[in-house]
Amino acid sequence: MNISYNWLRDYLPFDLTPDEVAAALTSIGLETGSVETVQSVRGGLAGLVTGRVLTCTAHPNSDHLHLTTVDVGGDEPLKIVCGAPNVAAGQMVVVAVIGTKLYDGDKEFVIKKSKIRGEESFGMICAEDEIGVGVSHDGIIVLPADTPVGLPAAEYYKVETDHVLEVDITPNRVDATSHYGVARDLAAYLQQRGTPVALQRPSTEGFGMDDPSPAIVIKSVDSEGCPRYSGLTIRGVTVRESPEWLRRRLTAIGLRPINNVVDVTNYVLHELGQPLHAFDAAKIAGSRIQVRTMPAGTPFTTLDGIERTLTADDLMICDAEKPMCIGGVFGGLDSGVTASTTDVFLESACFNPTWIRRTARRFGLSTDASFRFERGLDPNGTIEVLKRAALLIREVAGGRITGEIQDVYPNKVEPYAVDITYRKIDETIGQTIPPETVKSILRSLEIEIAHETPEGLSLRVPVYRIDVRRDVDVIEDILRIYGYNNVAFDDRVQSTLSYRTPTDRSQRLESLISEQLCGAGFHEIMNNSLTRRANYEGLATMPADACVTLMNPLSADLNVMRQTLLFGGLQTIAHNINHKQRNLRFFEFGNCYTRRAEGQSAEADTPLKGFEEEHRLGLWLSGTRTENSWLHADEQTSVYELKAYVENILRRLGVDEKKTVRRTFTNEIYSSGMTIETAVGRTLATFGIVDRRIARQADIDTEVSFAELSWTALMKETRRATTVFSEIPKFPEVRRDLALLIDTAVTFAQIEQTAAETDRKLLRRVVLFDVYEGKNLPAGKKSYAVSFYLQDAERTLTDRRIDDLMAKLRRNLESKLGAQLR
Repeated sequence: MNISYNWLRDYLPFDLTPDEVAAALTSIGLETGSVETVQSVRGGLAGLVTGRVLTCTAHPNSDHLHLTTVDVGGDEPLKIVCGAPNVAAGQMVVVAVIGTKLYDGDKEFVIKKSKIRGEESFGMICAEDEIGVGVSHDGIIVLPADTPVGLPAAEYYKVETDHVLEVDITPNRVDATSHYGVARDLAAYLQQRGTPVALQRPSTEGFGMDDPSPAIVIKSVDSEGCPRYSGLTIRGVTVRESPEWLRRRLTAIGLRPINNVVDVTNYVLHELGQPLHAFDAAKIAGSRIQVRTMPAGTPFTTLDGIERTLTADDLMICDAEKPMCIGGVFGGLDSGVTASTTDVFLESACFNPTWIRRTARRFGLSTDASFRFERGLDPNGTIEVLKRAALLIREVAGGRITGEIQDVYPNKVEPYAVDITYRKIDETIGQTIPPETVKSILRSLEIEIAHETPEGLSLRVPVYRIDVRRDVDVIEDILRIYGYNNVAFDDRVQSTLSYRTPTDRSQRLESLISEQLCGAGFHEIMNNSLTRRANYEGLATMPADACVTLMNPLSADLNVMRQTLLFGGLQTIAHNINHKQRNLRFFEFGNCYTRRAEGQSAEADTPLKGFEEEHRLGLWLSGTRTENSWLHADEQTSVYELKAYVENILRRLGVDEKKTVRRTFTNEIYSSGMTIETAVGRTLATFGIVDRRIARQADIDTEVSFAELSWTALMKETRRATTVFSEIPKFPEVRRDLALLIDTAVTFAQIEQTAAETDRKLLRRVVLFDVYEGKNLPAGKKSYAVSFYLQDAERTLTDRRIDDLMAKLRRNLESKLGAQLR
């Protein structure tokens, strides 16, 4: 938000420089990013002076140019070639001398000595538009005859230099979204630093009814969407250009002046923080106002000329026949003030922040008004602001305030009651602040002390401070005015000796696995946890009804919480493929959210009972594994490569592979997938090839392998995992291979499990090194070539022991899996 330094001084006399004001505001929570010097006329008219035309003759080589000599107060008159039709001897003019910088839109140029049609020229006699003091280019500026020669043009035109502070307003500080609101905070800062300043609020003492004639009547108001609606009628106004002081105020902060009535509403908005809207009273059918919703599907054309379709949740300002304005967001095309307007109905209202936020997001409209209404405004201030605006309109546009102020305010909002103790203030801040200082700060912040005891205070917080409703909020306000830098450190060392929490362990292992994956060529990504519901439509595995839906979504593409990491990763892959990066390895740690069916009617005291949040790790592979290598032929990534990465992660975390179960499956997500589960059925990981339909929906035309690990389940499974060190065996390892003919339905995991059940002492590992299906095999059969590694840590294995074990293994494979030796 832009704050004018000169405008700020209208309410608070101070002697701080602009940079000092910026530092002061930042120290009390209104962070100021930059301070920019601006002038009421671009360039400040530097180098421009007044001069008297001494002579003016026709140019010998032109039928429209003139040769002039101009006295600008120098040692000699300047010779200037001028093409203006109205130039004449004896005139007082504005002259740009050599070296003066002039502006033409975004371009700038410097006046130099030049030769025009053979005649030298040492300056330029200027028109209004050439120096930025008007728009006319009919001829040069002719000043009054008594204007002094050599007077700087900046002095003649009273150019005003200002400084604009860019203040970043946090969402909770709607009270500071105006010049007066910033001045109020700055006054508290100065008072606590010994500078006696008095905050000067704009006066409304001169307000009064000029004409008792009938005025526009507020007929009905939806009190839920609009807690307070106020308005008054001003008749006989003259809509024209605003006076210079008003235009300068608005242009200084980056606003474009429109006309005197609209400019007043914008001025008061940035002065006091209360949005206003001016209607052409002649266009209000039935001379009455209704604040209500319209039937869904009603068309409405806004000021920007766009026709929008209303919903039943959009609050509208209507007359007796039609909607005129989207309440608190944007005006209508046919109800605003124009050059022909003579009667104005001025609106000052307080709207429900939630209603305004939803409507503004739905239509993609963000205005100065909606910005403030979305954060919650003080309903008790609408009348005073209305009076201020009415007085200004009467000052700059004339007119008569007609009838009484119309005001609908059924449920008055009282100041917030907050109790606070000195002990809690000191404990929270970490330093003892004298009670008198505390009370002084509270008074400077306009917080009323309703009751006082030796232990603390009972306070009444102004309604405009919507962010101060608890004792800790008051303490925060006290501290920011007291000064964070004024909290001293003492000689005591206060520390907490704590054990490593499960969260600490999880984060340490996340870093460990991240390093492992980065070493394997992966890149970490971070996707939005908000996604679109359409991703889950038609899925039985992750139904759309299980999505956690946002009550106030930013857009249709961000309307639910994600149930899986998959879709965010697919969007990232598609983005990279579109930028010619096809060989991709990604991983992401993130939370996923699910709405349980029984949670649809969660109890009020346990609102999160129906929802589940789980931390997960996602892996994605696509493209080629090796490419353009003289050592190796090009090779595509595969799900088996992904399987190795998953198993390496489980192994690194300490998951006992012998206690896990692997199952294959297919569903809408995976065309071919596998799960890794614990013995009790808890899923640790799923991985496989993403179904082509899902990939195509993300505009991906290549195979993608995806794995999703439940980090929450892994942390539970490995919380007691310990690292055991043992000596390297002194005796050799023995390998025996078997070529097994088995049913196609038998998996390698079943072979591993059968082998492990056969022997747990000598059998170290089982490795599948070849799979064959096809010619020369019976129907429904496949061939697995499997290596079995045997080792005894105490002695060398004999052939007899090896043969006995392998025989037993073959019998078990035959009896349990129907395996045959090839």
